[in-house]
Amino acid sequence: MRRLKLSKAFTLMECGPVILVATHDGKKDNIMTISWTMVVDFTPVFAITTGEWNYSFTALQKNRECVIAVPTVDMLDKIVGIGTCSGRDTDKFAKFKLTPVHGKFVRSPLVKECLANIECKVIDIVKKHNIVVLEAVAAYLDTARKEKRTVHAVGDGTFIVDGRKIDRRKMMASKIPSGA
Repeated sequence: MRRLKLSKAFTLMECGPVILVATHDGKKDNIMTISWTMVVDFTPVFAITTGEWNYSFTALQKNRECVIAVPTVDMLDKIVGIGTCSGRDTDKFAKFKLTPVHGKFVRSPLVKECLANIECKVIDIVKKHNIVVLEAVAAYLDTARKEKRTVHAVGDGTFIVDGRKIDRRKMMASKIPSGA
């Protein structure tokens, strides 16, 4: 095996799906790209990593809610564009031609163009590690959407796209939560 620089070790594990996180600060909607995510529990509880360097973080702290929107590979340039500008001086919904949709449980908008949207409440912020813990209160899937492949950031400016789906549900039946 070839030794890898320790500073690049995160690229071996970062490959979760890239998501968009939509917020509302009381005046306007905003959206940011996040690649550091984690499923915490089946209940469902999720975690994202963000902090004061992101304009949306203030809205997350203040309003304690957001929408996780799951984009697909056909949105890659928008995903990258959203992540490389700030909502402080850019209306990202307008710039990237995205449609905000009112949710049922949070003021933050769903993103119509995304494959899935999850309305969430912030249940904890772990300041030491910039981890925002979210509890889902509603989830939506666009079953009519043709493109369903998600994008995974490697962390070095490259991305991996979902491929073939392999079914092992029978083997894992004892570990899969009811209804999944």
